[in-house]
Amino acid sequence: MATSASVGRSATVERNTLETKIRVSINLDGTGKAKFDTGVPFLEHMMDQIARHGLIDLDIYCDGDTHIDDHHTVEDIGITLGQAFAEAVGDKKGIVRYGHSYVPLDEALSRVVIDFSGRPGLDFKCDFTRGNIGRFDTQLFWEFFYGFVNHAKVTLHIDNLKGFNAHHQAETIFKAFGRALRMAVEQDPRMAGVMPSTKGTL
Repeated sequence: MATSASVGRSATVERNTLETKIRVSINLDGTGKAKFDTGVPFLEHMMDQIARHGLIDLDIYCDGDTHIDDHHTVEDIGITLGQAFAEAVGDKKGIVRYGHSYVPLDEALSRVVIDFSGRPGLDFKCDFTRGNIGRFDTQLFWEFFYGFVNHAKVTLHIDNLKGFNAHHQAETIFKAFGRALRMAVEQDPRMAGVMPSTKGTL
């Protein structure tokens, strides 16, 4: 069950299930401030990249069944964050719509391309060199982004182009994701009040 509220280009969404209790607040026109309490430290480190490099304020709380593992928490945060983005971006009039970014970190390089198309789709290519980063299962990154795209209703292409350090691979993905988000949700003064689609709807 989810509840939501939005003001301007901000939104707060709460989602409660038997597995997780989550509250996500975002401000698309923020300064990159972030506050996390999720029980999954490495995911928090990655979401901090979204906030800092996307200039999006994020406040995320989750009480999840991490005593089992991190799967439900990571997946459900992706879902709830996607719901918050869908709420905050509104009718999409005047936004750039598309965003892309290449980000390096030492030997690693990732590319992220996003379209606020209204059509969920994920193409995720990253051969992580390790199955775990600390205690974090790298398979859960796909779950996070899959939950996000289905509820933000975006098309998202993620490619880790190179890298042998799994931490660097993940960090370049999330930094590029943040920068691509920033570009896509930016308000284009030349498109003020205009839907960025020839169909007239997204």
